[in-house]
Amino acid sequence: MLGLRYQNRKQALEALQVMMSRVQKGLVAGFAATVAVSIIEAVNMTVGHWAVSFPQLLSVMLRTPDIPAVGWIAHIVVGTLVLGPLFAILCPRLPTDTPESKGILFAVGAFILMGLTVAPIAGMGMFFMRGGFGTLAWMIVSHAIFGIVLGNVYGRLVRREKLHPPIHAAPAH
Repeated sequence: MLGLRYQNRKQALEALQVMMSRVQKGLVAGFAATVAVSIIEAVNMTVGHWAVSFPQLLSVMLRTPDIPAVGWIAHIVVGTLVLGPLFAILCPRLPTDTPESKGILFAVGAFILMGLTVAPIAGMGMFFMRGGFGTLAWMIVSHAIFGIVLGNVYGRLVRREKLHPPIHAAPAH
């Protein structure tokens, strides 16, 4: 695939390094966004419990409703290892100006996909409507927060690399 797009092996390797650099930034940004949302999810579950939380939803979907740790682990894995790198790959193609708005757009897309697939599979109906309006609103707000943090952290990492490019050592031959 890379060979068709690039004239020589050096260009293909450079393109792969840029992509890996993006994915690494996406992993960091995805983890930061997941931690931010996990904090508000934990507050929701312990203080208010005004809506069904995403980790609870994942626990039910994974058929372990009595083991909340399974939902939390799945939540962290998806946010960090799936959504973060996917955002990093798609970010340059998203049609907005700021990293935060790109993050929100990406997160809204993830919410729509989840509302059409994950929620019905988990028995919550389309867009979590069986959980009530509070759950729907909670999912929208938590995804927007995820997107803002994801875009902000990713944007900062990209800016930092542009200001301070990594020093590549020559091979020791």
